[in-house]
Amino acid sequence: MNFKSIYLLFTCLFPLLTVAQSKTDSPFSIRGVLLDEQNKPVPFGNVALFQKPDSTLITGAVSNENGQFEIRSKDGTFSVRISAVGYQDRRIATVQVANQSIDLGKLVLKSSSKRLEEVVVRGEKSQMELALDKRVFNVGKDLANAGGTAADILSNVPSVAVDAEGNVSLRGSGSVRILIDGKPSGLVSFKGGAGLQQLQGSAIERVEVITNPSARYEAEGMGGIINIILKKEQREGINGSFDVITGYPTNFGLAANVNYRRKNLNFFINYTNSFRNTPGRNSMYQEVYRNDSTFITRQNSNSSLKGINNNARAGLDYYFNAKNILTAAYTWRLSKGKRFSDIIYRDYQFSTNNPTGITNRTQDETETEPNSEYSLTYKRSFTREGHTLTADVRYLDNWESSDQYFTQHTYQPDGRTTMAPSVLQRSLNDETEKQFLVQIDYIQPFSKNGKFEAGLRSSTRDMTNDFSVTQQQNDGSWTPLPGLVNDFLYQERINALYGIVGNKVRKFSYQAGLRAEKTDVITTLRRTNDVNPRHYANLFPSVHATYDLPRQHALQLSYSRRIRRPTYNDLSPFSTFSDNRNFWSGNPNVNPEFTDAFELGHIKYFGKGSISSSVYYRYTIDKILSIRRVNDQGFAVTRPENLASENSYGAEFAGSYAPLTWWKLDGSFNFFRAITDGSNLDVNYQSDTYSWFTRMISRFNLPKSTDIQLRGNYEAPQKTPQGRRKGLATLDLSVSKDLLNNNATLTLNVLDVFNSRRFRSITEGPNFYTESTSQFRLRQINLTFSYRLRQAKKKEKEGNEGEF
Repeated sequence: MNFKSIYLLFTCLFPLLTVAQSKTDSPFSIRGVLLDEQNKPVPFGNVALFQKPDSTLITGAVSNENGQFEIRSKDGTFSVRISAVGYQDRRIATVQVANQSIDLGKLVLKSSSKRLEEVVVRGEKSQMELALDKRVFNVGKDLANAGGTAADILSNVPSVAVDAEGNVSLRGSGSVRILIDGKPSGLVSFKGGAGLQQLQGSAIERVEVITNPSARYEAEGMGGIINIILKKEQREGINGSFDVITGYPTNFGLAANVNYRRKNLNFFINYTNSFRNTPGRNSMYQEVYRNDSTFITRQNSNSSLKGINNNARAGLDYYFNAKNILTAAYTWRLSKGKRFSDIIYRDYQFSTNNPTGITNRTQDETETEPNSEYSLTYKRSFTREGHTLTADVRYLDNWESSDQYFTQHTYQPDGRTTMAPSVLQRSLNDETEKQFLVQIDYIQPFSKNGKFEAGLRSSTRDMTNDFSVTQQQNDGSWTPLPGLVNDFLYQERINALYGIVGNKVRKFSYQAGLRAEKTDVITTLRRTNDVNPRHYANLFPSVHATYDLPRQHALQLSYSRRIRRPTYNDLSPFSTFSDNRNFWSGNPNVNPEFTDAFELGHIKYFGKGSISSSVYYRYTIDKILSIRRVNDQGFAVTRPENLASENSYGAEFAGSYAPLTWWKLDGSFNFFRAITDGSNLDVNYQSDTYSWFTRMISRFNLPKSTDIQLRGNYEAPQKTPQGRRKGLATLDLSVSKDLLNNNATLTLNVLDVFNSRRFRSITEGPNFYTESTSQFRLRQINLTFSYRLRQAKKKEKEGNEGEF
C-alpha cells in the first residue's frame, strides 16, 4: 500500500467520524470524579452508560485531567462501566435517573497488576487521546516508536515536524517550548530540539501537545508547548519493563524502567544505554551572480555520527500521609560522540561544462556532554477536594566539550593537480550551563466547580561558551583566526507571577488568567568587552471558555498572548565551521517576538472513537526567522533576524476510529495559511503560503497476538520569505508479536520504507540561487524485545456490555 492510498483511505473515512450520534436526547446529567487509591485524579478514563435490562450501549464520556466526567441522559434505569489504562474495571449495577441529575461522587479505581493472560484482549487503546485543551499521544502504543529516539517520536506526533537539523515546529511554527515532565531540561539547552536525539524513546510514556496554554504555563513558545512525560509507575510491589534493541544502520540499546512500591514509599529508576551510528547525506547546488558572470558550485557531503548515550534517572515518592507527598529525583546523562564528515565542492563558471576547481574538506569531531539534573517536589492536598499546594525546586548543571579538526585540499578540475596549499584547522568549544528554578502553585476551590489558582516562578540561567579556531602554519605552530577566538557569556533571569479564576455554570465553563513575567538577559563577549543588556516586563493574559453541547459534543474558545525569547543559540555570534562556505551563527541583536493566539475547538466522543477539530489564528510581531545572505565569493551566512510580522491561520482535525474490533485508525490533518512580512529588512522578504500536513496510523490486530501497523506522514510544499520548501512523504511499517505468556513483545519496524525522508528547499536572493537536499536519517530497521515484570500490556479488556 503506497502513501497516496493511505491518505485517500484517511480522507474517505474522516466524514464517517462526524455522523455518529448519541442515541438519546439528554435533559439530565450523570456526573462523577475518577480517583486512584492515592486520591489522585484519573484522566482519560472511559465511562460508558448502558440501558437496562438489555445492556444496550447508550453513550459515554472521557474523564478530563481532573478526573471529572459528565454524561447527558434522559430518564431511565442504567448501568455504568468505567475502564482506564492501568486500573481494574469498575461497574455500577444500577443508576436511576428520574427527573433530576445524578452525582455519583468520588469513584475510586483500584490499580491493576493482573497478568495479561487472565483477560481476553479486545484491542489496543488508541495512540491518541483527545481533550479540548490538549492532545495526549501514548508512545508505547505506536509500534513504529520501538527502538527510536525522542526526536524520532516527535517527528510522528500530529501537528509536529522535525527538520533536517533537528529543529521542532508545531503547526508550522518553530517557536515551541519543549518540556520534560513539565519542566525545562538540559537536553534542549545547547542544541534545542536536536538534543532529543540523545534520549531513547524507551524512557518515554507519552507526549502532551498544548496548542494554546493558559496563564498557568510559561509564556515561552509561540506555537505552544510540547511536554514529554517519562515513565514512572506507582503500583504496589516491584514491577517494570526491560528493552533490548538492535538495528541497521547500527543501533544497539538497552533500557530498564523499574518501580518498587511498599506502603508509603515509592522508588523508581530508569536507565537507557544506546550506541548508534547515524549516517547522513546532503547536497547543494548554488549559483552566484557577479559582474555579468555566473559562478556555480555543486556541493555533496556524507557524514557519520557514532555516539554512546547513557541516561539514568532515579527518585522516590515519600507519602507522609495520603495528603502530603515529597518527591526527589536525580537525572544523569553522559553522551560521547564521534562525528566525521566529508564535503566535496565542485566549482564552475557560466555552466557546469566549464569546471574551475575541486575542493575537499573533512571534519573529525570528538564531543562529550555530561548533564545532571536535581529536583525536589512537595505536594499538599487539603481537606477540600481540589485544594492543593505544590512547590518545586530544580537545579541543572550541563557541560559540553567539542574538539574538531578540519582538513582542506584544493585541486585543479582534473582532481589531481594541487591548486593551493593544504589547510589544517582546529576548533575548540567548551560550553557550560547552570540553571536554578523555583516554582510554587496553589489551587483554592471556592464552589463546586469554581476554583482560584495562583503561582510564582523564578529561574536563573548562566551559560558560557569558550570558542577558538586556529590554523596550523608551515612551521607546525598554531595561529588563531581573526574574529574566531572569544568567550561568550549569557545571563538570564526570569521572574513570573500568575493568577487564574475559573468556574462552571450549567453547560458553560470559563477560565481567565493573567501572567506577569520580568526578563533580564545580558550577553557579553569577554575578550572584546561587547555587552548587550536586554530588560523587559510583559503581561500575558489568557481566556478559555467551554460550552457542553448535547450528544457528547463540546466547544472551547481560547485566547492567549505568548512570547518567544531569543535562545542562547539565537544570540551566540559564533559560527559553525565544518562547512567553510556555508556558515550558521546567532545574532546578538535579535529581539523577542510576541504572538496573540486565538483558537476555537470542538470535540465529539462516540461509541467507536472520537474526533476533534479546531480553527486558529496567530498574529506575531518581530517574527524570528533565519535569513541567508551570500557574498560575491559565494560564501553564505545564515542567522536569525526579526521580520516585521506574520499572520497565520488554519484548521486542524484529529480523530480515532475503530471500524472493526481488529482494526483501529488514528489520524490528523492540518491546513494553514501564513503571511509573512519581512519588508523591514528587504522588500523581497515576503511570502503568502498555503500548506498542509497529515498523519495516518492504521493498526491491525491479527490472531495469535500479532499486530501490524502502517504509519504515513506527508508535509506539503510551503513558501518562505526567501523561497520555498518542497513536499515530504514517508511510510513506516511495523509488526509485533506477544511472547512468553504475553509478558514479552517482539517488534520489528522499518522507518522510512522508501528512504524518502529528504528535506528539500530552494532559497533565493538578489545575487544567488540555492537548492539543497538533506537527509539526516536514512532508512532505519529496528528489532526490539520488550519484557514486562508484573506489568500488563496496556490494552482494553473485553466486556459483556459492548465497547466504548
